[in-house]
Amino acid sequence: MNVNLDFWVVFARWPELLSGLAYTIILAFAGMALSLVIGILGVAIRRANERISSVIVSAFIEVIRNTPFLVQIFFLYFALPFLGIKLSQTFTAILALGLNGGAYAIEIIRGGVDSVPRGQWEAGYALGLKSRDIFRMVIIKPALRAIYPSLASQFILLTLNTAICTSISAFELTSVGQRIEDATFRSFEVYFTLTGIYLLLSLCVMSLLGFIGRSAFNYPTR
Repeated sequence: MNVNLDFWVVFARWPELLSGLAYTIILAFAGMALSLVIGILGVAIRRANERISSVIVSAFIEVIRNTPFLVQIFFLYFALPFLGIKLSQTFTAILALGLNGGAYAIEIIRGGVDSVPRGQWEAGYALGLKSRDIFRMVIIKPALRAIYPSLASQFILLTLNTAICTSISAFELTSVGQRIEDATFRSFEVYFTLTGIYLLLSLCVMSLLGFIGRSAFNYPTR
């Protein structure tokens, strides 16, 4: 069986691939930012000891962690219009990525907060600070330092999850690959190329997050 590979038909569409990669990066970093905000707010709400709010956050975590991301993004894309909320594919993708990453970020950050010695809370109370001020000014940075590697790994996974956003026709790298495949019928060449691009993207994100960790939290350089 003779197999004739022709990667040129894929490389000839490099402007489209670069455009898709750019949108993938936008989706990934917007999703990371939203998930980090959700993670910090979720932990703050759970530590406020307000029963109803804590139950809502806990229910959110369980729903997100126990359902597939594909189902979540479909739900947002097709259910929100019934509530009168119609978002573009791009904003729906960012929202889905942020909610999914945020549920995991809450649990990761909670572990970091719990690892901070109780004495730091007591010192804050002794200075007359309120719980939210202690959390914001004293606790959150050492907590993030403790769990930053786990949080960075979750962000890399979130970056790869952007490929699923093509299921709602969001414009990103995988959707571009599908268009090229439809036009050229070169499935192997297209997806082999996409695999290489995603691998390089993951390594770049990993390096960037490592740099941020070293700069913000003084992690040792390997």
